[in-house]
Amino acid sequence: MLLLRRCHRLTRFGPLNTQRHQAAPAVASCAVRLRSGSSGEDQRSYQHAHGPSWRQALAGVLAGTGAVLAYGLHHHKAEQVDTIEKASALPIFTQEEVTSHRSLEDGVWVTYKGAVYNITEFVAMHPGGDKILLAAGGDLEPFWALYAVHKQEHVLEILAEYKIGELRAEDLKKQQSVKSSDPYSSDPERHPVLRINSLKPFNAEPPPEILTDSYITPSPIFFKRNHLPVPQVDPGSYRLHVEGLPGGALTLSLEELKTRFPKHTITATLQCAGNRRSEMNKVKQVKGLNWGIAAISNATWSGARLRDVLLAAGYGPDVAKRACHVQFEGLDKDVTGTTYGASIPLNKAVSEEGDVLLAYEMNGEDLPADHGYPVRVVVPGTVGARNVKWLGKIIVSAEESSSHWQQNDYKGFSPATDWDTVDFKSAPAIQELPIQSAITVPADGTAVDRSGEEVTVKGYAWSGGGREVVRVDVSLDGGKTWQVAQLRSSDKDQAPEVSPPPGRAWAWKLWEITVPLPAEAQELEIVCKAVDNSYNMQPDTVAPIWNLRGVLSNAWHRVKVKIREDESEE
Repeated sequence: MLLLRRCHRLTRFGPLNTQRHQAAPAVASCAVRLRSGSSGEDQRSYQHAHGPSWRQALAGVLAGTGAVLAYGLHHHKAEQVDTIEKASALPIFTQEEVTSHRSLEDGVWVTYKGAVYNITEFVAMHPGGDKILLAAGGDLEPFWALYAVHKQEHVLEILAEYKIGELRAEDLKKQQSVKSSDPYSSDPERHPVLRINSLKPFNAEPPPEILTDSYITPSPIFFKRNHLPVPQVDPGSYRLHVEGLPGGALTLSLEELKTRFPKHTITATLQCAGNRRSEMNKVKQVKGLNWGIAAISNATWSGARLRDVLLAAGYGPDVAKRACHVQFEGLDKDVTGTTYGASIPLNKAVSEEGDVLLAYEMNGEDLPADHGYPVRVVVPGTVGARNVKWLGKIIVSAEESSSHWQQNDYKGFSPATDWDTVDFKSAPAIQELPIQSAITVPADGTAVDRSGEEVTVKGYAWSGGGREVVRVDVSLDGGKTWQVAQLRSSDKDQAPEVSPPPGRAWAWKLWEITVPLPAEAQELEIVCKAVDNSYNMQPDTVAPIWNLRGVLSNAWHRVKVKIREDESEE
């Protein structure tokens, strides 16, 4: 990108008043020449001198990180000062002139807060692909409102380098008079206790210390993972479409879904693929929301079995010979109309033991808006990303979902893979999640009183694929010695739930242990690790499982706690 900007600056401050309509083609032409690999010692020496900066800047854009971009910006402060000094000489454009630049051939111009930018050279490098062309010839703000990441300082600094002029005052007033609505303005209210990782789209988790207060997580504090604005769906006009089966397309209203099919209830834990990502960030920065240990929650879900609906739509043994996947499409969408989507294996969808639900209730009530009202898929034992909310369409197919979130996200890679070498097609989409546990009490960095003589440690444990957690080991000395915690699968004032059938342990186990404080210790390093009924165990450290997206973080969880001595003994 820096290489292209060098070329861009050759034209930006030329005879702009007389040749401003030729600026974009000139830039594009220059960019093509520089990237075409044309011969010449000057070009080879330029690439040798500036190649690393080009790669670092591009990696920064693609990874969505500010740190790499900041390097390039810092490296070119002098050029930015030059840009500022010349800004006052930039011309005034009419909206009509801006609108005439809406393609790569004519140049791509946009406006933002009254300024005009020629972003032609940036289109190919935009992390969101050619969706940026939707704003071509117009105002960026309505499109940027969808993703708050655009409001970050380093993004605005990048945009500033493409400024070519100002929008005529009359046109700016017209633009401002047409207020663009915030696509998130109709999002529901959220509980103030939630710790927010992203406002737009909304992503938040409860404080760990209250997460395990209840075996069933109250809906208001159940972790929230949204990829797009929350859609407003009228239950009366809602329709679920089922396609890809011999019986032809099946369309169901909410009332039909509730009355035509038996209601089933399961208790199932959902976990985000990025749960505990913050621990991977401590090893090396990754791309993604900085989730703590609480992007996981447990609820009761009620609805129709997906299996029953597929049978009603014509599913039979012959279908399995040609189809392998069931795709889901949500009603949440971006400005292009692209919906959130995912898919699961067909055998999971139709299995009597798979317990996949088209859920319309959560914890005995209608689904809350943040959790997919009026209907969502609940795929127990499977990563949260496949549990599509605001479900609009089901497609039985020979292919996986083509959605970005199925094909180019939510996949695991080697620690050796970086953003220059990653090939998302080379890895399978995450479905079942690995064994997991974490300590919710005490919190890292807190203190316990020596006078108490003991410490109580609490947490959760869960494994994907219906594998039951059978043991949680806890250590107070960093893993040198261990004790076994007590497991429970209900709240303390309730009778223990019956052990689930093999392969259908969809819900977490809460665990607790009270142990004496070591006499000589001044600090505890408390560690937990879980074991499931397949004897899968958690790895002891994060580094060997680190990956560039920060998913599947399930190393031993560690917290350090000080022991506070009695004042009378000091």
